[in-house]
Amino acid sequence: MTSIDDLFKKPNLPSHKRKFEPLVDPDKVYKSVKLSLNGDTKGKGKATVQDEVDDDDQEAGPALPPDDEEDFGPDEDEEGRFFGSGVDKGTVAALDFLDSKESEPYADEKIESAWLRKTALNFEKKITKNAELRAKYETQPEKFMDSEGDLDADIKTLSILSEHPELYKEFAELGSAGSLVSLLAHENTDIAIAAIGIISELTDEDVEAEQEQWDSIVDVMLEADLMSLLLQNFERLDESIEEDRSGVYNSISILENLGSQTRISEKIVKESNVLKWLLDRTKLKETPVGQNKQYAAEVLAIFLQSSSPNRQRILELDAVDILLQLLSSYRKRDPEKDSAEEEFAENLFDSLTCLVDESSGKSKFVEAEGVELALIMLREAKWSKSRALRLLDHAAGGQHGAEVCEKIVDAAGLKTLFSMFMKKQDNFVTEHLLGIFGSLLRLLPGDSAPRIRTLAKFMEKDYEKIGKVIKLRRDYMNRIAAVDQQISRERANLDAEQKASMADVWFSQRLDAGLFCLQTIDVILAWLVAEDGGARERIMSLLAERDESLKDIKVTVQEQLHGFEGEKTEEEQMLSDMLETLIGFL
Repeated sequence: MTSIDDLFKKPNLPSHKRKFEPLVDPDKVYKSVKLSLNGDTKGKGKATVQDEVDDDDQEAGPALPPDDEEDFGPDEDEEGRFFGSGVDKGTVAALDFLDSKESEPYADEKIESAWLRKTALNFEKKITKNAELRAKYETQPEKFMDSEGDLDADIKTLSILSEHPELYKEFAELGSAGSLVSLLAHENTDIAIAAIGIISELTDEDVEAEQEQWDSIVDVMLEADLMSLLLQNFERLDESIEEDRSGVYNSISILENLGSQTRISEKIVKESNVLKWLLDRTKLKETPVGQNKQYAAEVLAIFLQSSSPNRQRILELDAVDILLQLLSSYRKRDPEKDSAEEEFAENLFDSLTCLVDESSGKSKFVEAEGVELALIMLREAKWSKSRALRLLDHAAGGQHGAEVCEKIVDAAGLKTLFSMFMKKQDNFVTEHLLGIFGSLLRLLPGDSAPRIRTLAKFMEKDYEKIGKVIKLRRDYMNRIAAVDQQISRERANLDAEQKASMADVWFSQRLDAGLFCLQTIDVILAWLVAEDGGARERIMSLLAERDESLKDIKVTVQEQLHGFEGEKTEEEQMLSDMLETLIGFL
């Protein structure tokens, strides 16, 4: 039996659209009229003797109007056929009726509960009618095609709900939200694609819905098995067809909308294979990178950024190794600027960076030779260099980053990192280099070979790396001092309550000026003071050039320590203990 999908997508059924009619040549029309007026209808335009009339017996010009009113025909106006309007009485009446309607004020249809109940009822009727006709005329699609068109139109009517989120809860309670989701299983993929498009609109983040309104419709849709039906549609949609490709895009859009809410994203990841599909779609080979592949990578990153449980689940799918393989093509090659491929690669880096924040992700990163790949990119790549540095900083950080730190040293990464550090870099690169150095000094075991090699790098060439660290410290101190002066001026005009409300804003301004980098630098210097007597003397000497001392470093470290007041996580407790120990050396 012929597939109904094929019947819908191929032009072998009668079209309900008005056929295009070609324009008529005006020259041919003119010639035709002229022939009908002057020619002989019987003789096909040939004149006969009987048709000849003496020109002298005829008057030139049009005939005069009739003399008497009795001569008027029933459809002619009183002024005569050629002197009146040329419109009969029936047409005049119709035009007068239209004019009267135009003068009445136009009233927009009010979108409220009554409209919703009426629309929902019609929607349910169309679904039922189509299902009945499909069941009755299974082998005669022409008998249910009209009902399918009506259903498609009603689905698209629901788009207006996105402008009235106050009706979401009632729409869900009426059962229409669940019915809309059920259409994703419709035999006709065009109907399923239309339903997907509306669900994407209703759940879009641009809809000005309250959280409760958004939750009311999303919760019902999820209960109606939205995720399972979405994933089933991915299997039957053919992306080589434009309509199906659009359906896949809107399906990914739904995943993006749901993934933006941590509670919802964790729920659907737990109950479905959505992460596996996103990962598989991301690694599907395409040249060039298509829009759906790039979008899948973007949504994958969204799911991983917001949730540690999501990251743990995808780590079980060997995601670190897959992402590293995809990124390996950018060791020396740069993606085209402002292309879908560039955004695709950026999203891959974002996803992998999220995964290496997890302790198990760090181990898998080392096992899959991710450290080596990142170091190759630092040495040989252009576009991916800064992304690889950020990735390495995240992998080496945290209380479980020791394994990554040791691998950096073993893979000859110190030379690469310190070589970059001694060159002029932007703030982004400098921040991540400092982050890696801080992790190396904090996490490498005492008296171990990797730690000794790291300390030796700071001491070599007459402590030139320490000199660079002190120079950076001065730069950040100057920036923060300027911001502190501005904050002091603002504080002078505020009361206690206003100062409390501005505290977060001021702290953010200090961070933007480089507070985090300054704190990292002073922790690095504190470690060097504690580890080596020669480094201690060099640091004190360089600080004295600006009338500074170790006490200034101590102030910064203490300020950082105060940020851990109150209840602490395990990692925060470890950091707090470390800072207290370093303060003792200062």
